[in-house]
Amino acid sequence: MSRMKSLSLFSGAGGMDIGVRQAGFEILAEIEHDEHCCATLRAAVERENMHTKVIQADIKTLDPAEFSTEFRIHQGELNLLFGGPPCQSFSLAGKQLGLDDERGPLLFEIIRFAKQLQPKVILLEQVKGLLSAKGVNNRRGEVFESFLMKLEAIGYVPKWRIIMAADFGIPQLRERLFVVATYGHNGFVFPDVTHAPLAECNGLFALEPYVGIGAVISDLGPPSPKVRGQTVYDREDSHIDVTPDRDRERIAQVPEGSHLAAQVHLGEELLRGLSPKVSCAFH
Repeated sequence: MSRMKSLSLFSGAGGMDIGVRQAGFEILAEIEHDEHCCATLRAAVERENMHTKVIQADIKTLDPAEFSTEFRIHQGELNLLFGGPPCQSFSLAGKQLGLDDERGPLLFEIIRFAKQLQPKVILLEQVKGLLSAKGVNNRRGEVFESFLMKLEAIGYVPKWRIIMAADFGIPQLRERLFVVATYGHNGFVFPDVTHAPLAECNGLFALEPYVGIGAVISDLGPPSPKVRGQTVYDREDSHIDVTPDRDRERIAQVPEGSHLAAQVHLGEELLRGLSPKVSCAFH
């Protein structure tokens, strides 16, 4: 049986693409604007001897109809159209400029491609800040509402959920919005969580405790230091420590599961120059 066909938009370095391939899809093409990300994508394609075409381009300049011709896919034959558009304009850690940020409208490029290709399924990944992003009328949630309406206008039925990575065995407290839209009807069901905080693992449901980062990186060994003026990238595991000494001192004061802004007892000397948003990056 031939593998299901997919198209990757805003591919980045290919993290989402790895999961799509593991789910059994063939990725016909990966579209990405950043040259360094494209170099990474091409290296992966070459290493794994895949037939994916890597396209370095501004997505706004591409005609989705050309993909139908090049890959001989008629409307409705593409199994999956997926991507994670730039999130900076919607991130709660940023300025939240929404559509006023030049990257904000890129969210709707997936609609433009879907209108032409009519894939069976659309998968979108975004920061949860998209749910509250303001639109042209300065109303909270307007951008996401517009996105859903545009999906429905071309025949798709969307479902969405905020998913915590740690709930599925990933050692990261990372929440992301996932939208799954299918053409005509939607029988998709989001999977049940498999992991939970240790205190919540004694109930009726058999959940595994959250996986800590130590369990994942314990076999790496000591990292190689980054020496001023030199770049060390020759390790296969990429375990290079680039943390400045001052930040190392700050991080050492943060208990597991907390963040720097909460350590008010440390004084201005360590906290100086850090806003609450920046200090949360040490979480």
